[in-house]
Amino acid sequence: MKKVLLACAGGMSTSILVGKMRDIAFEDEIDVTIDATSVANAKTMANDWDIVLLGPQVSFELDGVKEVTSTPVFVINADDYGKANGQKVLDFALSNCK
Repeated sequence: MKKVLLACAGGMSTSILVGKMRDIAFEDEIDVTIDATSVANAKTMANDWDIVLLGPQVSFELDGVKEVTSTPVFVINADDYGKANGQKVLDFALSNCK
């Protein structure tokens, strides 16, 4: 099972995207855990996940998160994030997991 963590300022704005990603994973029978949290929490939890995806509004935190983990960390494409394109974000996450 892959574990995908999305992070934003407080963990709230990513919750819609997480819901869509979970729905797609369920429909496609993909064995994945997807959750949302704040960037501050992501820094302490990152090593327990297979990938961390940051919301575009916290892209300035990318280097800081990368410094504290060996887990792959990326910024979510702003267009996909804004449109809550769960399919594209899930596909990206699964293809870039450790």
